[in-house]
Amino acid sequence: MAGRDVSEDYEEYLEGYARILADASATGRRLTRDELESRRALGEQAAEAGIGLRALVGAHMAATRAHWPTGESMSVDDALGAAAQAVDAFAEGYERAQRLAVRQEEAARREFIDDLLYGRSDLGRLAQRAERYGLRLSYEHAVAVARGTGAYEEGDTVLREVEHALIGRFGDRSILLTTKDGRLVCIAPGDQSEVLAHFAKQAFAATGGGQVGIGRPQPGAAGVVQSYEEALNALDLGERLELDEPVLHAADLLVYPVLTRDRQAMADLVESALGPLRGARGGPQPLLDTLTAYFDSGCVSAEAARRLSLSVRAFTYRLERIHKLTGADPSEPVHRYTLQTAVIGARLLDWPSKPSQVRK
Repeated sequence: MAGRDVSEDYEEYLEGYARILADASATGRRLTRDELESRRALGEQAAEAGIGLRALVGAHMAATRAHWPTGESMSVDDALGAAAQAVDAFAEGYERAQRLAVRQEEAARREFIDDLLYGRSDLGRLAQRAERYGLRLSYEHAVAVARGTGAYEEGDTVLREVEHALIGRFGDRSILLTTKDGRLVCIAPGDQSEVLAHFAKQAFAATGGGQVGIGRPQPGAAGVVQSYEEALNALDLGERLELDEPVLHAADLLVYPVLTRDRQAMADLVESALGPLRGARGGPQPLLDTLTAYFDSGCVSAEAARRLSLSVRAFTYRLERIHKLTGADPSEPVHRYTLQTAVIGARLLDWPSKPSQVRK
């Protein structure tokens, strides 16, 4: 029993093919512009219908056998050449439709990500769109943001490396990995901290030592925005405070926004506690660096001196100079707290580089 002709399954996408094959083969001519465009149009339609290209090429081959031209003037080369032109044009239309679909999908995804991270869309509609990308916004989510030496975009090698590592480790766990403003962004369920920890590890390696900020888990669509902003703020604080840890957790840095909530009060403290250092030979910066190293080393003079490449004696002399200028002894607990808070404020306000900021 003869097998069924597979070209019959895709007859609507082979419309006019037998006629084109016969006409072109009879004269040895190339397909006309209209004939080629008709093949491309059918290829686009097939792609939009979701039919696989391999099956469609097979259908064309079956149709070629079924409608193989006959006649004394017919050349095998001419027939095969006509078939090849037709199939090539069909595949071109198919691929063109696929590229358009990919661009549209990328645009829709980018629009969703922008709306999600900036909270610019109706929450109900945003939640519906989120399900398409595996996110259930009724649950808690946390956001991690990684920055490196360069700016990253969708499709970059760095993003693909991190994505492959995450999928290889966790599979599909409702993780959304993307880029925003040149940074890598990972959104994960709030109860899966191990996902963001692994993202941070992989992003650190892929970006050549980049730093990662991780926001706290927050519920709902608005919570994604909040966690994202916390991650960005953590990176900003890390830069301003010169924190060199590869991963900065917003939950560990909450004291800094509290300290700067009243900016004028902090500015007044900085000016009151550290302003006298302007009277030092060489300006306030060396002594401010001395205090920074002292507090960062846990108030251990030997370690602080090592960090500044000073002898312990030279470092101790600097502490004495600070005490004389400010009237505050860094080794005395009450004075130490005031000075340390002022040093933090100086970092956040970029003092003394921008003294105008502490006079507003």
